[in-house]
Formats: sequence, structure tokens, C-alpha cells
Amino acid sequence: MSIVAVAIGWITTVLWLDADSALWVQRGLGIVTWCVLVAVLSRESSLVRVQTGVVVVFASVVEYTFSPLLEVYVYRFDNVPMYVPPGHGLVYLAALAIGRTAVVRVRDKLATVLVLAAGGGYAAYGVTFADRPDVLGAFWFGCLAGFLLWGPSRGLYIGAFLVVTYLEIVGTALGTWTWQTHDPTGLVSIGNPPSGAAGGYGWFDLAALLAAPPLLELARRFSPRGPAADPVDSGAGGVR
Repeated sequence: MSIVAVAIGWITTVLWLDADSALWVQRGLGIVTWCVLVAVLSRESSLVRVQTGVVVVFASVVEYTFSPLLEVYVYRFDNVPMYVPPGHGLVYLAALAIGRTAVVRVRDKLATVLVLAAGGGYAAYGVTFADRPDVLGAFWFGCLAGFLLWGPSRGLYIGAFLVVTYLEIVGTALGTWTWQTHDPTGLVSIGNPPSGAAGGYGWFDLAALLAAPPLLELARRFSPRGPAADPVDSGAGGVR
């Protein structure tokens, strides 16, 4: 659980410091966050490193598309802070670490039921009693439910629910970023934050789990050492 403590502790600190800081401070936080990510990855297997890389690339594309371009949510300086891409990598590693814990592995069905109950209640509140109607959150909760029931790594999605939900609440409460009331079409209402944000984030996790093995195999084929298997890759991505 040390990875969880480092990742969540550092990201929380970054969000708190960035809530009322100058742009140069934000950039400095980005540089340090990259260093933290590299340090954490140095202790991981090749498979997890590639998975994290996929998450960082995929999430960065989404960030630049949905924040500066479409303005579905906006950061304080109308940019994508430098700490956000490596921050997504740390979020993935924290969720993965939670999924690896003995309590989640042994009690994954119970944990799934609890996440579905908590997430479903949160989503229901968002579309009924919340000050801002949250249809997007309910849709994303549906995605999360699908990942939990049929996805390739239940433990990872349980971890993602805990980590992403926490960070979305903290980040929006501090004003580090703010979600718009509706999507660009004006048809889909959005909470601040969306209740089912972890379900949206789950697509990053799915991309990592599906894309990393063939990418790693491709890299091994072109490696001078040949396609020898990494002995610590087995199960690195989490299993049911």
C-alpha cells in the first residue's frame, strides 16, 4: 500500500498547492510529479510500466481534447497543468495497488457489491437531489458497473473508484478544476464533479490492460535481447 500512500498523498498535496498558486509553481509541481512517477515505476515490472505509459498518453489526449478544446471542464489557467499527465500515471498505479491487496483479492465480490452500492447511490443522488443535475455521472456509473461485472480486472476498477472519486471531489472542492454545467451540445447535464467519474476513467484502464501486452511483445521482438519473458510480468495487471 506504499504506492497508494505516495500517489494519493502527493497528488493531494499538488492539488492543494496549485489551488492558489502562480503558473510557475504549477509548472514546478509538474516537474516534480514526473520525477515521482519515474521513481515509483522504477520498482514495477515492464508490463506495468507499459500500461502506465498507455494511460498517460491516452489520458493526455483526452485532457487536451476535453479541457482546452471543448471546455467540458476547465483548469485555473485554462490549460492542462504539467502535473496532470504524470498524475494520471500515479492514479493508475494507486488503483492497481489497491486491486493487488489481499483484502480486495480475497473479497473481490463483496468489494464489487459495495462499490456498486456506493457508486449507484452517488449517481442516483446526482440525477435526483443534487443542486446540479448529473446525467453524465449516471452514464459513467453505468460504464463503471460494466467494467466491474465484465472487465478484465475487477480489482483495478475497485481501486479506480476509490482513487478517482476521492481526487475528483478534492480537486473540484479546491477549485483546481471546474466542470461545466452541460456538455458542448447543451443536452447532457454534468455535476461538479460527475458522480461516476471513475467509470469515465475506466476507459483509460481498459486501454492499458488491452494495449500493453501487444506493445510489450512488439518491443521485445525488436529488442537485441530477443523476446524473452519478463519473470515479474505475470499477473502484474491484476486479475479477477
